[in-house]
Amino acid sequence: MSALLQSLASAFCGSDERREVLDAALHAGLPAARNEAWKYTSLRQLERRSFSPAPLQAPAIDAALLAGIPAPRLVFVNGRPSDAHSDLSGLDAGVRVRTLSAVRHDEPEAARFLQRRFDRAEEVFAQLNAALADEGVLVQVAADAIAATPLHLVFVGCGDGTDRAWHHRHLLDLQPGASLKLVEHHLQGSDNANFDNTLVHVQLAQGAQLAHARVQADGARATSLLRTDAVLERDARYSRVDLELGAALSRHELNVRLQGDNARLTANGVLLGNGRRHIDTRLGIEHVARDTAAELLWRGVAAGRSRVVFHGGIHIREGADGTDANLSNKNLLLSADAEIDTQPTLVIDADEVKAAHGATVGQLDANALFYLRSRGLPAEQARAMLSAAFCHEPLAVAGALGDTLARHLDHALQQAGMA
Repeated sequence: MSALLQSLASAFCGSDERREVLDAALHAGLPAARNEAWKYTSLRQLERRSFSPAPLQAPAIDAALLAGIPAPRLVFVNGRPSDAHSDLSGLDAGVRVRTLSAVRHDEPEAARFLQRRFDRAEEVFAQLNAALADEGVLVQVAADAIAATPLHLVFVGCGDGTDRAWHHRHLLDLQPGASLKLVEHHLQGSDNANFDNTLVHVQLAQGAQLAHARVQADGARATSLLRTDAVLERDARYSRVDLELGAALSRHELNVRLQGDNARLTANGVLLGNGRRHIDTRLGIEHVARDTAAELLWRGVAAGRSRVVFHGGIHIREGADGTDANLSNKNLLLSADAEIDTQPTLVIDADEVKAAHGATVGQLDANALFYLRSRGLPAEQARAMLSAAFCHEPLAVAGALGDTLARHLDHALQQAGMA
């Protein structure tokens, strides 16, 4: 057994049923390069590391880190809720927010999403989450409730001399006709090499609308593993933007099942690689019902010795006639030592559909650079301007959340020397 799995398993304190899930994960072991889903992401370094469980009490952080993040907000530090920094005042009527530790596990909604199991070989981290998750957030929006005020979920990692690990399980449950704006902030409180393994369940009932922004700006030595599983019922709308701006190793699996007629998904993102960062993003979009639509716009940038990996999978099932699916993944390679691997896939088992997918890897446009230089801009400033414009394109769908995302992106570009 690897040092990683041994250290994570040592924190187990659950039921016999969860023990069986843990044993299955330990028996399967970590996925190797021969596993297609992990082909471009090696876990050899991670498997040799050990982590200690996060203490039950959240450590103190500088309140200035949260400046600019308004209420209502729920703050976690090293995996634990922080009452000192959370402020849920101002929640709109019909919105209920609780921590997983405050929920009775015999409640129907808790039992339903906590009892889900994962069996495929590449799902080891989801299995570990199912066995070990002891904290998270439940956000529930009542039928026809319109939440105009964005809800902020803040996750801060900080160092205390020990590499910590936590496993979160979140549920976003919008009832028929409900609407919510949600922003996730993953921030660095101090230098740390912590391990975050999170699983998010998104359930959008008929006519529900969720605008979801996520900023992953963890510390430069941290590990972030996230899986999001979303199910959209008839006429549901899910719009999200992901910014991958931090962590030494970050991997996000976004799986969306459009199982109700006329369901709509917009999922955009920016993957910003610099230094020796490794970023791996995998989309699994499944069209099941009729007249569904998905618009996917992703931009990647790799500089230094970083590696950016993108897999965009779309599957249009039999009977999903009227589907309209589009995927665009464009990438900038800014260094001879950086690497970008992109793999768009499209499987169509239905008739009467519109679908397109494409991916490119290139460098900054020479003509555009020449134009800016001819207007008196220094070479570095011209390159930075073009890189920033390239990265900002996916933010156009963010609406009211766009300013928050733009601030985070501009700061990351400046830190990376790209703006």
